Amino acid sequence: MSHQRLDYVSASPDGMKALGGVHAHVAQSGLPSTLIDLVYLRVSQINGCAYCIDMHSRDLLKAGVSVEKLVLTPVWREGGALFDTRERAALTWAETLTRVADASVSDDAYHAAIAVFNAHELTNLSIAIGLMNAYNRIAIGFRATPDAVKAAG
Repeated sequence: MSHQRLDYVSASPDGMKALGGVHAHVAQSGLPSTLIDLVYLRVSQINGCAYCIDMHSRDLLKAGVSVEKLVLTPVWREGGALFDTRERAALTWAETLTRVADASVSDDAYHAAIAVFNAHELTNLSIAIGLMNAYNRIAIGFRATPDAVKAAG
């Protein structure tokens, strides 16, 4: 097991507070919290961020999301009715923006997202996706220890 490289919150409290402000904006944006956490989880899965996967899985379970839905999030396209239309659109958009370096954002991807979310919602969803990508890079870069690992001793 690797240990956390440094305490990034102590190293840059103002920077982390600024990210927290963006997090607060997303939380009050009007998007359902479960949808946001599902997107946070999927982005973190793509990026391989153990700390954030642990955190957002716990948040989703506390919110009443089923274990079945949680474990099928990496393969949500095979999840059938477990994922509703807006969740599917949000997960598609999250995957597209997170993997933007591998493939640009096509007109088809944009039109599919804007068909389900209005401009305000899609902008805030995009902010949430960008935020989670930033948090993932910080947690991965500095090896933040997941709570589950801490609890296991």
